[in-house]
This record gives sequence, structure tokens and C-alpha cells, in this order.
Amino acid sequence: MTKKAIHTEDAPAAIGTYSQAIQVGNVVYLSGQIPLDTETGELIEGDIRVQIEQVFKNLQAVAEAAGSSLQNAVKITVYLTDLNNFSAVNEIMAAYFEEPYPARAALGVASLPRGATVEADAILVL
Repeated sequence: MTKKAIHTEDAPAAIGTYSQAIQVGNVVYLSGQIPLDTETGELIEGDIRVQIEQVFKNLQAVAEAAGSSLQNAVKITVYLTDLNNFSAVNEIMAAYFEEPYPARAALGVASLPRGATVEADAILVL
């Protein structure tokens, strides 16, 4: 098995011992993204829709670094500290995905890195 690390300056750098994404064959596993502003490295706060939008912008940047896009996502996992924000996730995802939509799981969690309220990861097939 050959693993290839994917990295881009257009998404926040990993804040731990992991890669932004790993490609194995024609499958790319995107690490979770929280709403970090790429330029400042700071967590975006305030309107949950703006936070969710930043998460998907970050995922899209990593997908593009892999030579792909979120249109090739087959699985998305969304983590929310408040499941009442689930409808906002659906609204934002509509701008990034077309039918057939990827499979998705949405989980309510107690906390996320750096105090984020939303995180998402993805699996792409090239």
C-alpha cells in the first residue's frame, strides 16, 4: 500500500500528528476541518452558517489539492456540539454537493478541538 500525503496552504495546517489528507490508490481521506480562517489561523466565531461555510471551504481546498473536488465525495461526517444546527448544515451542503449526494453521518459531540462548534471530514473517490 502506498500512501501519499496531501497538503495545501489554502486550508489550515494540521494542528496535530496527522495530514490534511491521505491518498491511497484512488481514494482520498480528508481529515476533519473546523472553521479556522486560513489566513489568520483563528477560529471563526459567531453565525453558525459562516462557521459551517468555512468548514466546507477548507474541505474543498484540500480536495482541490488532491486534484479533485467535493463533488467526488462518497462519505461526509459532520460533528456538531449542538444538533439544533443540523438544518444549517443541510443548507450549506446544498451549495457544495449535487445529487447523488454523498452518504453522511451527523453526530452530536460534547466538544471539538479549539472550542469549535462544527467539524467535518470526507472520503473522496477520484
